[in-house]
Amino acid sequence: MTYSPGLTSGYARTAMRSKYTSPQSGMCSMCTMDCQNQCEIGMAAVLGPQTVYPTTTGNNQIASEKDYPVNYSHFNINGRVFGAKGLKEGKIPAIYNVELENEYGYHNPVKIKMPIMLPALIKLNWKDYFGGAAMAGVPCVVGENAVYKDEGLILENGKAVEAPLLGEIRNSFMDYYRGYGQIILQCNLEDMKLGIDKIGLQKYGFDAIEIKFGQAAKGIQPAIKLGSLEEALEKKKLGLDVYPDPEDERIAELYSSGKGSHFFSFNELPMWTEEKLEKKIGDLRNMGAKNIYFKMAGYDREDIETVLRFASKFKVDMVTIDGAGGGSGYSPCKMMNEWGLPAICIEPVIESVVNSLRSADEYVPFISLTGGFASEDQLFKALALGNGAVNCIGVCRAAMAAAMQGKQIGDRIKANEIPTEYKKYGDTVDSIFAEMNEVKGLYGSDKEISTGAVGVYSYLNKLAFGLQHLAALNRKFNIRLLNKDDLIPMTEKAVELIGG
Repeated sequence: MTYSPGLTSGYARTAMRSKYTSPQSGMCSMCTMDCQNQCEIGMAAVLGPQTVYPTTTGNNQIASEKDYPVNYSHFNINGRVFGAKGLKEGKIPAIYNVELENEYGYHNPVKIKMPIMLPALIKLNWKDYFGGAAMAGVPCVVGENAVYKDEGLILENGKAVEAPLLGEIRNSFMDYYRGYGQIILQCNLEDMKLGIDKIGLQKYGFDAIEIKFGQAAKGIQPAIKLGSLEEALEKKKLGLDVYPDPEDERIAELYSSGKGSHFFSFNELPMWTEEKLEKKIGDLRNMGAKNIYFKMAGYDREDIETVLRFASKFKVDMVTIDGAGGGSGYSPCKMMNEWGLPAICIEPVIESVVNSLRSADEYVPFISLTGGFASEDQLFKALALGNGAVNCIGVCRAAMAAAMQGKQIGDRIKANEIPTEYKKYGDTVDSIFAEMNEVKGLYGSDKEISTGAVGVYSYLNKLAFGLQHLAALNRKFNIRLLNKDDLIPMTEKAVELIGG
């Protein structure tokens, strides 16, 4: 049995000629000379190294297609008849009385309406992604390299002095902010070299910075093929590593004559140390950062432990750990499928470190886990398996899908092109979008409301409502009480993960 996909994928839009394939290589078992199909080998034969990355990222989201041998479907959810743990005095044992709200933050408390956050993203319908997070009352993160999309970016002596897109991004959240959640500016090394963290905090009103370790769940920063010598020179001016060097006259001459290599821009591989982190966090706080976040991935277990211990020592407010299997960005195809620990395998590491910190009476940061979550049963199982160490779940691709669908359906209704499946609910945005009345109750009838943001709000409310059902089924009326007792292992591997 193989768990890896063959030499074909939806995100590469490749296909196999034969239904008979070799599990070892992923090739058709009989590869024929006159094949008219395009597998990944065929694509690479024409497009070369650029096929290491997805060729379809523009208006799409990309995620792993590997069928991992263990996942959250290996658990069922437990249920109870007796008891009412966590029920506030005077409340009746009802689904709607399951408490989902929480608060985190060492120096600056941040309240959240539900155990969900929206991880780093700055593509597709980002405006409604962030706006919907504010509506729902959850934190959200602006993805790295955001300013490279900013036509108004101005540099002086290698430092950013103007990046108006940052203000627009923050406003998309603050326009719907109601006292819950926070918009966080993620910065990688290139962002920090340009001073994006500083102007984000001091000029464009951000209160929080997320320091990124590696490339989310994937492990390496993107290598982006550049279309011209001029673009290569421009990227190098922005501080990116460009290879081969476009400023080398010999290389530039070869390229111009059609004989040279293509140019690729690379982000620097982070090489953090404890001393560098301590200094950087101190600098950020001196710049005005009220909250500090870490973004980690499914790296080596020892590295995950190290990051959590650093977060404890430096009083980091939240650590988001991204498991293999998720996606949305621009990472190598094989890295998406074949690299790192899946979220379910990261949980025992998190629990072990958190228990150790608690035993030593050390500060424990708020911990978010992400990596392919899209439905309330998955969120419930991840929170329960976290055994009190995992505090919330990151929902990225699915929340963006809701942002895109909400906007698209809203636009179609306004154009009187109502999809058939929604006609039975009415013929206006207000009648068709079920949560619109609730949203207007929050913001008033006169406020212009984006249907894309309502799409995110509605989807996250669906997850929250589903969590309340499953928690009430276990007679737990505070979501923080979930633990491994709320899960039923269905396979031997699940028994091993649950520890019994």
